[in-house]
Amino acid sequence: MTATTVSYRLTQYVHGGGCACKIPAGDLEDMLGGLTPWTSADLLVGLETGDDAAVVRIADGQAVVSTTDFFTAVVDDAYDFGRIAAANALSDIYAMGARPLVALNLVGWPRDVRPLELLREVLRGGMDIGREAEVHVAGGQSIDDPEPKYGMAVTGLADPDRLLRNDAARPGLPLSLTKPLGVGVLNNRHKATGEVFAAAIDSMTRLNRAAAEAAVAAGIRAATDVTGFGLLGHGYKMARASGVTFRIDAAAVPYLDGAREALAAGYVSGGTRRNLAWVQPHTDAGVGEDELLLLADAQTSGGLLVVGEIPGAPVIGEVVAAGDHPLVVR
Repeated sequence: MTATTVSYRLTQYVHGGGCACKIPAGDLEDMLGGLTPWTSADLLVGLETGDDAAVVRIADGQAVVSTTDFFTAVVDDAYDFGRIAAANALSDIYAMGARPLVALNLVGWPRDVRPLELLREVLRGGMDIGREAEVHVAGGQSIDDPEPKYGMAVTGLADPDRLLRNDAARPGLPLSLTKPLGVGVLNNRHKATGEVFAAAIDSMTRLNRAAAEAAVAAGIRAATDVTGFGLLGHGYKMARASGVTFRIDAAAVPYLDGAREALAAGYVSGGTRRNLAWVQPHTDAGVGEDELLLLADAQTSGGLLVVGEIPGAPVIGEVVAAGDHPLVVR
């Protein structure tokens, strides 16, 4: 039998799936504090605000945008895992208002435990997303690893005067969200039970290209993508960097079918609980813990949180002048 005729559950070989396996945001900030890299005036976006990608000004009114993102298997199907991880890596480029140009694969694979034919399916998924995005997938790096991991390092180009940044939110503007939440609890249920949630896979493999292009065309200046730190975590980072408060209308936030049921059944990842613990001291919450857990749900390849309105994206709140808390949830 080949790898394609044998059923392998990739999620059973990892300790945590997708963006839920990230090191907690608070731990990262503590660890990075005091580290000072070399820099110059050409670095337009660096470590300071925890934005989605680095941006460096180059000649002819252009800027290079660079990012990397990889994680452990988030679904059992190898091809879908490749597509999800690639779409997630490209999302950081779109979240800056940039156009991705080239991607390099990042692979960790238990070569003595899982067949290389299965890895081929992961890479095929990544290449198909690259083809859809019209991005060159041109090599990469692989290591022998106890857990299946995949992602990409991506380079793109942007107009330095039309970047989408997480420190550019201004009071008086609406907050829009371009994908529904809930993939975290659904992925956790998938890992525990083997149930497949097609809507979650469709959401995670959908590129944020159209949303980013619409935001740039509308003159929007502030956005971020919602991934491992959840809507509340990424919203908090954005509000803090911009010196404003995000007021979120919990009832307006869209969710994938089955997300609330998965929450009620207890399929909440440790990453989601760490997200909520990190943001709660900075949040004025008028909703219960279950609602907050969904808002802090660790997303993988989530949508864009945009300061402004774009077609098809529901408005979930507004930006107001800085108050006692960077986040207000009602």
